[in-house]
Amino acid sequence: MRGRNDILADIRANKPKFTAPAPAVPNYDDHYPSDAAGLQARFIEVLEKMGGAWAEPEANESLEATMRRALADKLDANSLIASNVREIKGNRRVHADDTPASLHDVDVAVLRARFGVAETGTVCFTEAELTVNAVAYLAQHLVVLLDPATIETNLHRAYQRDDYKNARYTVFHTGPSATADIEGVLVRGAQGVRSLTVIPTPTV
Repeated sequence: MRGRNDILADIRANKPKFTAPAPAVPNYDDHYPSDAAGLQARFIEVLEKMGGAWAEPEANESLEATMRRALADKLDANSLIASNVREIKGNRRVHADDTPASLHDVDVAVLRARFGVAETGTVCFTEAELTVNAVAYLAQHLVVLLDPATIETNLHRAYQRDDYKNARYTVFHTGPSATADIEGVLVRGAQGVRSLTVIPTPTV
């Protein structure tokens, strides 16, 4: 019996020559707001529909204070906060050589999103923001710093970004974890983070 590699080699060798250019695919975003404020409003609307929260910093409020205000009912003095951003210190460092299992007790993970997507209320992370991929799934709560200027209209635009195409690993998060396949009852936090909070923060 011929092996898998032999079969694939034959397929590649006999692949028909095809030189026609790929068709141009529309971006399908003509109906989205063209101004930054309108795009941000659309993002917030969909984010909240998907169970996420938008936490706008108050005047002269630090980002850590904004986070603690937004998660007032979820944090206490013993909460373990793993922060991958310089704006919020946290009390747990995440190192590239940490094993996923070592993050099992993280209460809050704080990450900066690479960009957002208004169509779905989504935030995007690459390996650069995550450090250890599991941190965005094992934490009880996820706090995301997002530069409103990076919000794209839809996923068509997101897929065209160089930082998306050049990343070794990319993940999209749309709200907290949720499932509704047991008698149609929506349960949030069943298989991942229990809450997702986005704090608008320009990239410096």
